[in-house]
Amino acid sequence: MIPMRLDWSGVATAHTDDADGTLVELLGFPATGTIAPCATHFLLLPEAPCCAGCLPGDPTGAVEVFAAAPVPLRLGALRLQGRWQVAREPRSWHYRLQDARTMEAPGWRAVTRRGVLAAGPLMCLATCARAEPQEVRAVLAASPAIDIHSHAGGIAGVTRMRSGVGFSPIADPMRAGGLAVACLAVVSDGPTHHIAADGLIHPYRTPEPGELAAYGALAFRRLQEVAHAQGLAVIADAVGLRAARAGVPSAIIAAEGADFLEGRLDGLADAHARWTLRHLQLTHYRVNELGDIQTEAPVHDGLTDFGADVVRACNRLGIVVDVAHGTLPLVRRAAAVTTKPLVLSHTSLTRAPGPRSRQISVEHAKVIAGTGGVIGVWPPASIYPTLPAMAAGMARLVDAVGIDHVGLGTDLRGLVGPSVLPDYDALPGLAEALLAAGFNAAEMGKLLGGNYARVFLASVG
Repeated sequence: MIPMRLDWSGVATAHTDDADGTLVELLGFPATGTIAPCATHFLLLPEAPCCAGCLPGDPTGAVEVFAAAPVPLRLGALRLQGRWQVAREPRSWHYRLQDARTMEAPGWRAVTRRGVLAAGPLMCLATCARAEPQEVRAVLAASPAIDIHSHAGGIAGVTRMRSGVGFSPIADPMRAGGLAVACLAVVSDGPTHHIAADGLIHPYRTPEPGELAAYGALAFRRLQEVAHAQGLAVIADAVGLRAARAGVPSAIIAAEGADFLEGRLDGLADAHARWTLRHLQLTHYRVNELGDIQTEAPVHDGLTDFGADVVRACNRLGIVVDVAHGTLPLVRRAAAVTTKPLVLSHTSLTRAPGPRSRQISVEHAKVIAGTGGVIGVWPPASIYPTLPAMAAGMARLVDAVGIDHVGLGTDLRGLVGPSVLPDYDALPGLAEALLAAGFNAAEMGKLLGGNYARVFLASVG
């Protein structure tokens, strides 16, 4: 009997329900709750998940597979043949593939090298050949590694700001891990948001006039103090960036949220001159004068006219424009306005972001890439439980937008939950995972800093 070839676009339609009992073939990615090399019971998904817990909420979004014999799970995408079954009793998954077996896949859509590797967390990428430590160090030394988004040193937090509490180490972990540059960000809206009862960060009050401008000045002053105290070179231009190298820690002054402007454009030129601001994220956890954010209901339908003026002013002054936390409509308008590449400093790619998710879709990512920009992948353990899983997540984003548009944004000391990259001395582990995932030295140099350096130079000069 010739099997019916199913496509994921047709799943959960009358066509697939009518196929109950039919011999079918389907191409997909396996997901299991273990790292076993083989399995007879697992789920098949339309794309590689970022971790073992990353499963569709829709009961029609995966197919439950019962294999006739153990199926190897280390080959990435699987083409399976089996008896299609529509579950009649209440179950978690609406479709099953009974007595399944693997098939060759001529004529099916191509699975890219990194698309195969993208199933890394489920295929135990950690078992790949380990890179030699000297190889990893050589790559980190060859091209300055740059963290696109960081709060290292304890520079953020209202209590820490106002109490003047001491700083945690930045320079020593940077030297230990081979990181050359950290984009250290003040948090402009810090006094107005908190972790709410739902466990997420939300704004809880409207700031007083002048409050966030004063708080921004305090935060920038503290950032300058930590740079001086820890011997970090503050990068202001192309000369400074080109001088950056592993073993000589440097910082780029950044702001997470332009709330300190309080709707006044003249504050941007002042921050550029007075505080050496060279990287500005437009929004954070508060819908501000510049536009809407991913984690709250939209108010402005994207980027405001004032937000567009800020983007133009950043282009003129020489400040990198960062659209992290902004909605897709905000990003689209920023891309239409800017004459320089955009950055989205810390996020991860997902097939279908939730309505208040900080993750982004392929469409969202492609808007950034279309400006010549860079998307920084971040390391929350809830998304990437291991460094190999994070490397696989970076590989998926490379598949979506290209090797020139992906970077590293750790959000160090800024994540609500655990991180798989808790400090910079763990950077060689990520570099090793990237090499094991199939990236060569030149590609890894781009991912760990080269791509952001290109954007910085284009923006700041």
